[in-house]
Amino acid sequence: MQASRIVCGGVSMVAMKALPRHALLLGTRSLHGAVPVAMTARPFVGTIRKFSSMTPPPSSPNTNNTSNVDYERSDKEAVKDAMAVRKADISENASLSPKAPEKIYGIPSIDTSGDYNLPHPIWHADYVESVEQTHVAPKDFVDRAALWTIQAIRFNFDWMSGWSFGEHTRAKAIVRCIFLESVAGIPGSIGGILRHLSSLRRMRRDHGWIHTLFEEAENERMHLLTFITMKQPTLLFKSLVWGVQGIFFNFFFAAYLISPRFCHRLVGYLEEQAVSTYTKILKGIDEGKGDLSKWRTTPAPEIARQYWKLAPEATMRDVIAVVRADESHHRDVNHSFAGMGATDTNPFKPGH
Repeated sequence: MQASRIVCGGVSMVAMKALPRHALLLGTRSLHGAVPVAMTARPFVGTIRKFSSMTPPPSSPNTNNTSNVDYERSDKEAVKDAMAVRKADISENASLSPKAPEKIYGIPSIDTSGDYNLPHPIWHADYVESVEQTHVAPKDFVDRAALWTIQAIRFNFDWMSGWSFGEHTRAKAIVRCIFLESVAGIPGSIGGILRHLSSLRRMRRDHGWIHTLFEEAENERMHLLTFITMKQPTLLFKSLVWGVQGIFFNFFFAAYLISPRFCHRLVGYLEEQAVSTYTKILKGIDEGKGDLSKWRTTPAPEIARQYWKLAPEATMRDVIAVVRADESHHRDVNHSFAGMGATDTNPFKPGH
């Protein structure tokens, strides 16, 4: 060992003498932060080439020569086993909210499709069909301001989309759903990024709100991606969405900086209206009103079957039902956030 150190030291001294003076100066300055490229590159080039040309020694008979493919396959099997255990554990402990732990409503999704979706609830059929329209009565000026804002938006949206007059048709329903979901995905993303930035500035934990807000935003976006498989928006429609997004984004961004409570209450009231809309669509499907009844037999889009883990024979009615369940969940989450302090711990775990 000592002899090898002497040889290495001699080689280094010879290499340093062979370098020009400016290279040595560059190497000296690099001790304060830069990489000593000129000082170190030449002595090791021959060594690297020498070792790269050498063939690896034969494996020992006792060595386990498992290939990369085998490692990959065993890893995937281990992940599937872990997911199965996790899924069974969640199904036993999932609950609608911390206030009602005895009510099982669904389990968080586990994405194995390669779409990289965030966790979201996979609803039990009993809960999907039992979703109710609820309303949180405003308690003060902030709550009333949020309610008045949503009522004004709802009134104008209804007559502009033709929903407040005439028969509710599939064409009206699809246009309404696409427009609604293109806006509904904004609040969660803004709330999530602003709380993320606040956590970075103040250098403290967020108490778990960020993941729930981003999960909500993605869930709303998946609603949109599902509905556009039924109808591709025109250029005019996309232009209207672009304009409304610009207005609502800036409004909500400024409002969240001023009063997060107002914003979460506003989203809670917005989701109340969404539940009302989807309930009316389901009623039209079940009662056979107009051409909405055709959705009882229209196959569910593939993206919906994968996202909500629906049965192969699922229909558009099933899609509307699980979307309504999602909206009722966002309603309850945002009304809960509106009644909590900014530093309170989020009671909703990932996927709940």
